[in-house]
Amino acid sequence: MSTTLKSNSLTFFESIIMGIAGSAPGFSIAVAIAGLLATAGAVSPNALLVFAVPMLGIAVAYKGLNVKMTNAGAAYEWTKSVFGGFFGYFSGWALLIAAMVFMVTGSVPLGTATIDLFDPSLASNVVLTTFIGALWFVAIGAVLIAGIELTSKIQVVMSSIELLILFGISIAAFLHTSASGAVTHFSWSWFGFNYAPGTFAASSLVVVFLYWGWDVTCNLAEETKIDTPNAAGQGGFLSIFVTIASFVAFTLAALMMFTLAKSSSYSDNLIYHVAVAAGLGKAGGYAASLALILSSVATLETTMLQFSRTLFALVHAKTVTPVRTMYLLMAIGLVMIFVSSFMPSIATILGDSVSAIAVQVCYYYGLAGLVCAWVYRDSYKTSLWTFIHYAVYPFLSALALIILGLYALSTFNMTVKIVGIGGLLIGIIFYRPSGYGTLVADIMAEE
Repeated sequence: MSTTLKSNSLTFFESIIMGIAGSAPGFSIAVAIAGLLATAGAVSPNALLVFAVPMLGIAVAYKGLNVKMTNAGAAYEWTKSVFGGFFGYFSGWALLIAAMVFMVTGSVPLGTATIDLFDPSLASNVVLTTFIGALWFVAIGAVLIAGIELTSKIQVVMSSIELLILFGISIAAFLHTSASGAVTHFSWSWFGFNYAPGTFAASSLVVVFLYWGWDVTCNLAEETKIDTPNAAGQGGFLSIFVTIASFVAFTLAALMMFTLAKSSSYSDNLIYHVAVAAGLGKAGGYAASLALILSSVATLETTMLQFSRTLFALVHAKTVTPVRTMYLLMAIGLVMIFVSSFMPSIATILGDSVSAIAVQVCYYYGLAGLVCAWVYRDSYKTSLWTFIHYAVYPFLSALALIILGLYALSTFNMTVKIVGIGGLLIGIIFYRPSGYGTLVADIMAEE
């Protein structure tokens, strides 16, 4: 067994694609933009731009930390090296919990989109949907076990097709509203701060979930080619701008093409409804379902990659990928998908998991921002720009996310509290101050 990852496997372009796939514009638009519209209402475009500011600050932090400490463990290793094992462990644990919850969040829409291709009337069947999602989940795991090079090539193809579909449908939507008239005419007030009381924090949580996932590029830094300086850090940072553009475009299209009440109810696949309303007919509907399938597969792959790179202790000698952790991940994922089949509706599964994931993300992203600020705290002595860029901006972004996460604790329902907060606290059971090196050594000895 080898204990190193396969270097020089990903190009800079593939790193950007991985970042886009991690945030999953197709998946996020299809199942989460409706939730944002229901929460933030007409100012949803404002929410997407305002809350992108701290997210970009964390991306800057990842970029800065990846230069100093390239490591597949990323936030986990960085936090451990600066703030000690306790905070490092819980940074990694938060990512793992978020990834495990997302197995359900990502698999269920895969089942829905697959059913939509054959018999849309069955898409509300929770048991059937979760079963098909579980089959997809196993298939994705098998591809990842085959190795990072095959995975990256598949990602490039899938994400390219996904982005082309999204671009085509969004253009068709704006052309349709220009030619046939909009249900609601465009208003610059959509970019204002007229939030309904009590919706600002809730809206921000949805946006945190929407943007989450780009950081997988730094988990793959050891496997990324070094011909472009800091390719992994730069790839994650640049990918966010692609997702911002796609989110804002479809949010504007939904606001113009439907009433707010109708657009906020389309949590099954907003892309599908926009495509049909734009006059693209059955072909557009199929393309929308394909975009959701491709995006869901892509983001599940990147989430599983993050999980395995954070957790791995041993890697397979042939495929050079953390096979043992992949088997563990697949087993846990199937159990969670099975449990979710007993929930009352798909909308409930998605809504609760979005909030649960968001609080985990606020925590480990926030810690990474604080780590970067600490690492670059003395940089003002040589460069004021470096200090503002890598210390001040990440610190303020981290502070915003941590405060948001703490405030949101009081707004959760019981399910979200159990999964989001309880999932984080249960990590105490597995925490070992002395580390896990002995366990790894014993496994290696058995080999």
